[in-house]
Amino acid sequence: MVRVSGPDALAITAQFFHASLPFEQMHSRQLYFGRITDGKMVVDEGLCAIFRAPDSYTGENLAEISCHGGILVSSRILQIALDLGARLALPGEFTQRAFLNGKMDLTQAEAVMDLIRAQTPLALRAAALQLEGAIGRETETARTKLISILAHVEAFIDFPEEGIDPDTGASLLKRISELRERLEALLATADQGRLLREGMRIAICGEPNAGKSSLLNRLLGFERAIVSHIPGTTRDTLEEHISMEGIPVHFIDTAGIRETMDPIESEGVRRALMAANKADLILYIVDASSQSIPPPPPALSKDKLHRIWNKIDLLPSPFSPPPEEAAISCLSGVGIPKLIAQIVKWAGRPADCGQFAAINARHQSCLKRACAALERAEQQLKIGAELAAIDLRLALDAIGEIVGVVDNEEILSSIFGSFCIGK
Repeated sequence: MVRVSGPDALAITAQFFHASLPFEQMHSRQLYFGRITDGKMVVDEGLCAIFRAPDSYTGENLAEISCHGGILVSSRILQIALDLGARLALPGEFTQRAFLNGKMDLTQAEAVMDLIRAQTPLALRAAALQLEGAIGRETETARTKLISILAHVEAFIDFPEEGIDPDTGASLLKRISELRERLEALLATADQGRLLREGMRIAICGEPNAGKSSLLNRLLGFERAIVSHIPGTTRDTLEEHISMEGIPVHFIDTAGIRETMDPIESEGVRRALMAANKADLILYIVDASSQSIPPPPPALSKDKLHRIWNKIDLLPSPFSPPPEEAAISCLSGVGIPKLIAQIVKWAGRPADCGQFAAINARHQSCLKRACAALERAEQQLKIGAELAAIDLRLALDAIGEIVGVVDNEEILSSIFGSFCIGK
């Protein structure tokens, strides 16, 4: 598809797309068959839909030409449009124009990229909710409440002779506190947002021959890592990506952790420890059938480590691990479904994934500043309304940044610069 947007979009398109009707008689949002020419010869046949401003994706006049998908054909049509006065769109420019023309707020614009990058149905659903305006509506509600509070306080400051009641201290403090709690609830979705957008990194660690590579292969459902009875087979980290109950997971298979004089294996152990401590979760695999099971190395972070007992099929009796551990057999597959459920639980998947849209890192930064400013305002209000008004204004600015109700070119450039050319 070749998309042309702007005041002259229809005039330019009319010069190279020729349907049975002239452009002035073509209806918006309907497909028309026609020939695409360069002024001398027919380049292709295709379909064209026009959207007259402001009823288009960008809010401007817009034409979308669907042609045959060959590289030469589409490149030739694009060049024809450029020769007639159009220019190449910048990354994210179509969506940026939609934002600037009031077709969507900034959270919805960001959701377009989240939608494109979604790797799982769960991430897709969260992005769709954000595109529908879930975060924007919540933020706008908070802005409206804060504007009401700020207006009351500033009216009291600016017109003291009018006898305006600044609201009773307890009542105003309660309104600010309730607003802060509402923002903190939205802020609490940040971890889920990172999980859905970036996925979870899980390192599989343990001693040699504990079954690390076997577990990776079992979770992936195919033979990805080399499995051997010879200790030290895995010398470097190996990464694979899968979707686990809607959560993108990046598994990292690591070298067996042990003391060794082999310089190559020693480097593998160093990389294993480094990868494990950078991961979100560590699955520490131990051989349940071993006579001696040493504790995990002190170098591994204990806060995110979960011990996995492997080879339970070799035990004479059933084995029940502690709640934060799991028991499996990579050979037979026993315990693998339960382990997957445990991993999802450890990841902190929300109870009702279909009903929320999670904030991203930029939203998180804005909300943190807003909550801090509201907390200061609560304290300052006990001293004087003038000091509280300053922090309330800072909170309002921070919340406004979320939906783009600020004039900050740096924020806009950063967001839209990550888009692909076609959007």
